[in-house]
Amino acid sequence: MEQRSVIGIDLGGTAIKLGQFLRDGTCLESLTVETPQPSTPKAVLKAMVEAIKQLKHHQTCHALGIGTPGPADAQGRIAKVAINLAGWQDVPLADWLETETGLPTTIANDANCAGLGEAWLGAGKNFKNMILLTLGTGVGGAIILDGHLFTGHLGAAGELGLITLNFDGPVCNSGNQGSLEQYASVQAIRRMTGKEPIELGQLAAKGNQEALEFWKDYGCLLGAGLASLIYVLTPEAVVIGGGVSASTPYFFPATLSEIERRVLPSSREGLQLISAELGNQAGMVGAAKLAWEKVDQLTS
Repeated sequence: MEQRSVIGIDLGGTAIKLGQFLRDGTCLESLTVETPQPSTPKAVLKAMVEAIKQLKHHQTCHALGIGTPGPADAQGRIAKVAINLAGWQDVPLADWLETETGLPTTIANDANCAGLGEAWLGAGKNFKNMILLTLGTGVGGAIILDGHLFTGHLGAAGELGLITLNFDGPVCNSGNQGSLEQYASVQAIRRMTGKEPIELGQLAAKGNQEALEFWKDYGCLLGAGLASLIYVLTPEAVVIGGGVSASTPYFFPATLSEIERRVLPSSREGLQLISAELGNQAGMVGAAKLAWEKVDQLTS
């Protein structure tokens, strides 16, 4: 008898990643297809359905989990908006996929899926309480409390990059000013230095003093932002992912010392600051975990 499985799908602006997973996290098969252009909701739906059928074991699938690049509603049914996708506004993606495939479906924000993925099979698997911060084009986040993804009563909790770091700093797309994202994202690094994070990492590796100094300052800013989050959530671990995390050796020491300076020992006892492990597979893995949680809800 074939084992039950689920399919996790990570929907991005350029690629759709699919993976079929057993309950223990074994990946039976994965597949990447191009996101159709223009990426209208119906075109993306068609591409997803066709891609699911390409997976050899798709008939053993019991549920679908989808990570989308934007907020979902609290019930995990509707993609409210999807960044970098054309014409996405309140798209009932879960309903559509259930109609097309007959499989129970649930959706979540891609950063939340990345957090779930790291908590299940990645850097956070030994912790019940952790936060993930993805340092990329923007700064995304996810909160895992007592082993479960926390998204709040509206489904929008966990926007960790949008907390205020500087009262009257640079204006953020969110309407905030001086948000953590304005100091820790790839775009912020470009604005502050005129260089790409990867260049600054390469320069630091060669011992370039200016680059090393930049990463030290960057680490301090990140530590100050994390201090606020640690006081509120007291996680066992802070997991750092996204493109900028390639340079963690150059900024983690400053980040840690800033956390130690700002956060009372009682709020950070045993806290670990660690790099994410799953890279760009994290969203797909987390979407599969989301699907397993859906299976459990339906069978409990």
